[in-house]
Amino acid sequence: MLRTIAVGSCVSIQGLLVRTLSDGKLVIKVDEKLFVGFPVARSYAA
Repeated sequence: MLRTIAVGSCVSIQGLLVRTLSDGKLVIKVDEKLFVGFPVARSYAA
């Protein structure tokens, strides 16, 4: 499943969800690299 995380205050990264950490952060994979950050809130069309 594709997920978006925030890394820092201005950078977001989208990739495949690898796992959820106990502190609420997500680990995602982009190509062969792993990134850790907080999930970005989902928005829904009205």
